Amino acid sequence: MATLRELKTRIGSVASSEKITGAMKMISSAKVHKFERSLRELLPFKNQIQTIMGHILSAGVEFHSPLIVDRGEVKKIGVVVYGSDDGLCGAYNLNIFKQLLVEINSLKEKHGNDVSITLYPVGKKILKACLKIEQPGKIDVKTIASVDSKMDGKVVDTFTENLREAFSVGDLDLVEVVYMRYISIARQRLTVDQLFPVRADLLLAGDSTTDENQLYIFEPDANDIFNAVLPMFVISTMQEITIENRASEQAARVMAMQSANDNAHKLQEQLQLEYNKLRQQSITTELLDILGGQVER
Repeated sequence: MATLRELKTRIGSVASSEKITGAMKMISSAKVHKFERSLRELLPFKNQIQTIMGHILSAGVEFHSPLIVDRGEVKKIGVVVYGSDDGLCGAYNLNIFKQLLVEINSLKEKHGNDVSITLYPVGKKILKACLKIEQPGKIDVKTIASVDSKMDGKVVDTFTENLREAFSVGDLDLVEVVYMRYISIARQRLTVDQLFPVRADLLLAGDSTTDENQLYIFEPDANDIFNAVLPMFVISTMQEITIENRASEQAARVMAMQSANDNAHKLQEQLQLEYNKLRQQSITTELLDILGGQVER
């Protein structure tokens, strides 16, 4: 049985842990709000790009781009998987990794077991998990310097350009992104998006126009504008995914710290109750010893 001094020490340790988890929760909450603001700031830019794309697509003119060409036979696939660099975020990385395994199996069923898959992990934790399933020639893991879950906008742009170049020259026939879409602090959704080739339905998402677009005059021609704006659309998509992932990570950390804080509070109450019982027992024993001494006199 623990002594009073040991219980008091444990109560103090648990109380300190409760304060630490509470502080970490507040820090993560502040970061979530920061990323929510970043998403709101990015949305008008992306919506405007989609509107331009919608105008072009509904104008009845011909356009061509290697980024929208759906290749008949897919042999080489790139999968960007977002995770975190830091821990203390519950089952966040584990859930993403499970979804990655499901997607790999789905790709093999669709395109054949001989398909070559290259993983691009974003985050140290997910990188460690991806290395466990690496099979040279079948499932390769590729890391890029400075690409992590905390990368800034310029790094995201460069990373996206590298993926676009790999798709354009034929090093990759299909590029997908596995990440956690942010909905709220209490809710995030595992998502798999196709980055290349760009899906036409995503481009038409911003088309709320009518036949009056036929009166537009495009300078330079519509095809040049389309090929200039399409890479911007892809970059804005990756920027949004990166911010969504960071917001989801911090939201998962908020929930994990809340759970840890609640558990610490319960443990502290249990230890305090045990301490009070043991202290009361010690006092009772001392009183009995005193009374016993008086009777002997």
